[in-house]
Amino acid sequence: MKIGKKIKELRIKKGLTQEELADRCELSKGFISQLERDLTSPSINTLMDILECLGTNIKDFFNDNSDEKIVFKKEDAFEKENPDLKNIISWIVPNAQKNIMEPIIITLDEGGSSEIDAPHDGEEFGYVLSGSIILVVGNKMFKLKKGQCFYFKPNSNHYIKNNGKTKAQILWVSSPPSF
Repeated sequence: MKIGKKIKELRIKKGLTQEELADRCELSKGFISQLERDLTSPSINTLMDILECLGTNIKDFFNDNSDEKIVFKKEDAFEKENPDLKNIISWIVPNAQKNIMEPIIITLDEGGSSEIDAPHDGEEFGYVLSGSIILVVGNKMFKLKKGQCFYFKPNSNHYIKNNGKTKAQILWVSSPPSF
């Protein structure tokens, strides 16, 4: 990894000249210049001092989020079939459990349902992609068809079921992840 370019970007972002950074770190302007051009390497202690002056730390400096995946394809999804409940759950964003929200696509065969989810903090959103479903929230039931959506705070038991004669498919997003 070429750290010089990254240090230069942080320095510019902070609005500092090479001389100002050098003064703050008790280093020479020449050293900062060579460092930014990857002509020299700092000791760990010097790097830690520079990063502290730039308002960051070693962990964050080397944590490269540029490889964060943004676009997901069909082959990235993970599916699980539940023959007892007559459903297939497709996790369309792998490892979404670590995120703030977790989107799935759930396909319900005729007579199929999701598991009953207990009350929890957060929010639930669903969009009916095809077919029709019954949303059960506590003791209330709501009928939804293709093109309709639901949104609620899961303060009571909740689930969806398919009482129709065709498959139903729903995009369901839970925050925080609960699937």
